[in-house]
Amino acid sequence: MRLLFDQGTPAPLRALLTNHEVETVFELGWSALSNGELLSRAEAAGYLGFVTTDQNLKYQQHLPSRRIAIAVLLTTSWPRIERHAAAVGGQLDKLSAGSYVEIAIP
Repeated sequence: MRLLFDQGTPAPLRALLTNHEVETVFELGWSALSNGELLSRAEAAGYLGFVTTDQNLKYQQHLPSRRIAIAVLLTTSWPRIERHAAAVGGQLDKLSAGSYVEIAIP
């Protein structure tokens, strides 16, 4: 699955997601885009999933109108995410168009 990592999503996670093609907002030069504009651009570019740590996104955007799947990591702590990378990858494997999931990391 083609995924886009938002600012704040630990970039090293991409190396552990071998089933996915991952790019970052920073790499694409999209860091200055607002959330709505960013999601629209990601959908237009063919991304199927958006991975973020922005827990307020669901309150700021009308997500039911989106085609892109959104996964919110409920921590930014790389050591915690790294320890549970297999579980995170499993959740990302299950994403479907327009879905929204919050991924808790113990």
